[in-house]
Amino acid sequence: MSQLGHVSALSLTRQTSVINVRSPHSAWKCGLCFGSGQMTSLSFGGGDSMGDKLKVQVANSVVVRSRAEDAGPLKVACIDYPRPELENAVNYLEAAYLSSTFRTSPHPNKPLEVVIAGAGAPHDWLNSERFRHCTCIGLAGLSTAKYLADAGHKPIVLEARDVLGGKVAAWKDDDGDWYETGLHIFFGAYPNMQNLFGELGINDRLQWKEHSMIFAMPNKPGEFSRFDFPEVLPAPLNGIWAILKNNDMLTWPEKVKFAIGLLPAILGGQSYVEAQDGITVKDWMRKQGIPDRVTDEVFFAMSKALNFINPDELSMQCILIALNRFLQEKHGSKMAFLDGNPPERLCMPIVEHIESRGGRVHLNSRIQKIELNDAGSVENFLLSNGTVIRGDAYVFATPVDILKLLLPEDWKEMPYFRKLEKLVGVPVINVHIWFDRKLRNTYDHLLFSRSPLLSVYADMSVTCKEYYSPNQSMLELVFAPAEEWISRSDEEIIDATMKELAKLFPDEIAADQSKAKLLKYHIVKTPRSVYKTVPGTEPSRPLQRSPVQGFYLAGDYTKQKYLASMEGAVLSGKLCAQAIVQDSELLLAGIEKRVPEASTA
Repeated sequence: MSQLGHVSALSLTRQTSVINVRSPHSAWKCGLCFGSGQMTSLSFGGGDSMGDKLKVQVANSVVVRSRAEDAGPLKVACIDYPRPELENAVNYLEAAYLSSTFRTSPHPNKPLEVVIAGAGAPHDWLNSERFRHCTCIGLAGLSTAKYLADAGHKPIVLEARDVLGGKVAAWKDDDGDWYETGLHIFFGAYPNMQNLFGELGINDRLQWKEHSMIFAMPNKPGEFSRFDFPEVLPAPLNGIWAILKNNDMLTWPEKVKFAIGLLPAILGGQSYVEAQDGITVKDWMRKQGIPDRVTDEVFFAMSKALNFINPDELSMQCILIALNRFLQEKHGSKMAFLDGNPPERLCMPIVEHIESRGGRVHLNSRIQKIELNDAGSVENFLLSNGTVIRGDAYVFATPVDILKLLLPEDWKEMPYFRKLEKLVGVPVINVHIWFDRKLRNTYDHLLFSRSPLLSVYADMSVTCKEYYSPNQSMLELVFAPAEEWISRSDEEIIDATMKELAKLFPDEIAADQSKAKLLKYHIVKTPRSVYKTVPGTEPSRPLQRSPVQGFYLAGDYTKQKYLASMEGAVLSGKLCAQAIVQDSELLLAGIEKRVPEASTA
């Protein structure tokens, strides 16, 4: 059966239209869809030919890079796969219905002005290098504003800095190159995020990769092990097949014990999953009789990818939620990269949508204090420049650590706010390294490093259209766990990273740079990123509606079923907007009550 693909980057050594086709037994594959027939609509990500169409006859072919002894010119650097069919998945339909309720419900005669704070904290705290990447309004705040605007209300978004994005923020350096807060992957199992892209009309900005999970092999430097999910099988059979076919990481006895150990989670459903909040991944595996090697081979990497901590700290609930999504949805574990920097390619379309419906977004508007009225509810937000911002309702869409810093003293003893003390952001470091050459031992995909210091990484010069380079690789790597490294110098972090990369690229990278030369690097430290999903934190996660009338919370730490993730942030914003819409009559009644009192004062 013929399939469509999109070439994101093409590098040719001479004038030719021939795509290099090599042996499928080679170690490096670059995403061309399998099958015979005609492949059309190849759009080039670099040069003047972007968007041009051409036709290539493909017969059971795969574009690969061979090992060093038979390597030739790199022809195809990056191929995008078609967007998977997500629209029939139950979770996607549920997310689509929730989105539709904002658009189709009767719009108010008097819209609420809802003030949404994206950041705020003591000025010296925010301006320090250590904390400067903690403060931007992210997807939770923008999602809240977007769906409030859809419902006919007027959001007023306040961003402390001059860049949007929060945990998906990015900056451009003097050379015009972008560096990001994190390495962001958009899964098929992110139904609210996928709906958001569709609602904004930007589905084409996601670059879908082949349905695989690829792990480095620490005991075989330079080699990788793959879990390939066959397109012809439904879930969960495609996931089971991927596990059974991989014999590099787990033995058959280990696979059998792992499968038996997972049976209670499969049979117990969501109630069982939620009950595992109180136990770590490592302890749960041992309790189920699953060998430690399974944890070391697979879940060490997964734990760091999901929450930037090791399996001896991470709550098993987090792993089971991910496995449930990945195994129950055919395309759940399929991954996509954004085609460029998140502030422009994702955040700006949301801002434009908000403003087109009468909302406002203000940059450089840092919250200094939440000021209360005599009744103990919010009177206004005081900005650091002395400006007073009033609204009919107020949302705090900051990381939980910033909320705790700015929480009014009168609220701190309320059980709803007191339990937030157990929620603490986890530190993470994002590393970007530009090399003087194109690295060969990589894929057009996310890679799990299985390194003690590194979590996941990708060659962004291959995986992302905007970052494409035909001659130089740019590796973006997540350095985690980062607790012991967050206060260390950039030089120390780079030295440690290069030593780990020498193991992943033994033929191409050496710690002393005697092989590939480091041209430049950027390091982004986030001392308080997503909340640390350790055992016992689930009961501390608050609902979006607080006990204080007119005050709401949004953020991935709030109560929603996708935990600490971009999907969780977007869903939390929708749930926050839903709570405000449901409370709109009560909020308007409070406004009408205050107006006469003010006129007689």
